[in-house]
Amino acid sequence: MATTANSQESKGFYKLSWLQRIGFGSGDLAQNLIFQTVATYLMIYLTTVLKINAAFVSGLILTVRLIDCFWSPVVGRYIDNHNPKLGKYRAYLLYGGIPLTAAACLLMLPQAAMWSVPMKMVYAAVSYTVLSMIYSVVNIPYGSIMASMTRDNDEVLILTSTRMVCANIGQIVVQAGFPIGLAMCIHSAIDWNQATFMAIGTIPAFVILPSMPVLKRWLGKKGLYYTLLAIGLVGFVILFTIGKFFDVSNFNSLVQVAKVMTGVGLLVGSLMWALVPEVITEAEYRTGNRPAATVNALAGVAFKAGFSIAGWITPLVMGWIGFNFASEASALPVEPSAWFTVTCVFALVGFVLLMLCFLGSKENITTTPEKPVSFGEMWQEFKASKCLQLVLSIFVVVFLASFISAPVNAYYPKLANYSDIAQNAILIFTTVIPAILLVVVGYLIYKYPLTDERLDEMNKEIEARNK
Repeated sequence: MATTANSQESKGFYKLSWLQRIGFGSGDLAQNLIFQTVATYLMIYLTTVLKINAAFVSGLILTVRLIDCFWSPVVGRYIDNHNPKLGKYRAYLLYGGIPLTAAACLLMLPQAAMWSVPMKMVYAAVSYTVLSMIYSVVNIPYGSIMASMTRDNDEVLILTSTRMVCANIGQIVVQAGFPIGLAMCIHSAIDWNQATFMAIGTIPAFVILPSMPVLKRWLGKKGLYYTLLAIGLVGFVILFTIGKFFDVSNFNSLVQVAKVMTGVGLLVGSLMWALVPEVITEAEYRTGNRPAATVNALAGVAFKAGFSIAGWITPLVMGWIGFNFASEASALPVEPSAWFTVTCVFALVGFVLLMLCFLGSKENITTTPEKPVSFGEMWQEFKASKCLQLVLSIFVVVFLASFISAPVNAYYPKLANYSDIAQNAILIFTTVIPAILLVVVGYLIYKYPLTDERLDEMNKEIEARNK
């Protein structure tokens, strides 16, 4: 048996220890402590603490994300074409982790609240742009590590599940912990209903992700996705019905259950990362190169495109509808020093976790092209791969569904406090738009062609060529 196992590992089908899996997953936990802070709370910070116009905030988020759409492929191309001594991909957790932590701490300086509006705008633009660019230097190679650890589909699924459990720990810590941390910093009462509502949608990840191998065997890959999406749709319908026709505070238990159901549907976004190694394998099968960082860079662009469209649309359209973030009662405390303190705590803990990932991950499968990958070749790869096109489309839509409601969720538990116009705006962004987008995700998954059987065939042919 040992000989067979060694033979399989020599072909790239490595079995990993739980120490390696958790070590790898700690990197996603680290990054989510920063990313979720930005995705969920930056818009509220800029509009309610710094009192910057929502239209400017909307344009800023879109501009930074457009910059990143050009920056991410540059990072991916560089990484694919270089081999640092500390690891082709792992090295950047160290090289990028230090400046990433510093940039996160500088994102919400308390002194900025005292500056003039033009100075606040310049500060917001520079600090957010720098943080976003450094984040890509860490996030893109981190995603590539998974494809370098093993070719084994079962191991990839376990790695993805472990990674996403860790990512969702980061999400729940930030979404619940940020309002709790703000309240503690200013010594005020904690709104537990709000904190629970913000975070409870993450709970399904801790049940479903560890059960992924079993659920996949029962339902099949696509059947699993369809089941999760259907549960999420029902949850959004319940939240809309309660918010539209009843007093949310009178149905707190049902609201929390419905929020858990929406989390089940949005969990499909986490599962999409399991498709990225499949796309990398398909590219290697066609071309002979394994462009892990390039594909992860494109996936990152698509992921951030969904995030950026959400960040652009939410403050802009809510402002058009009539919801004024600066003048309406804030859903969270507005003490600048509290925001700075909580952000710094998350950033510093994240740095420690990045170092754990650096030490715990092992790269077994890495290749560097004989000649540098050009941007033209990256575009050609996108055009040549239907699988890549579909996966990137799913990323855009599913993360748009996830993040379009993230900053507004803080307002839903206090729905009765706002005007009719504001209530309608909150409901549209927390229930209606995400539900429609989940239907689109289901259609795109239906079109995805790679089965597990076909992937096994590809991997075996690739290894046979490399003998």
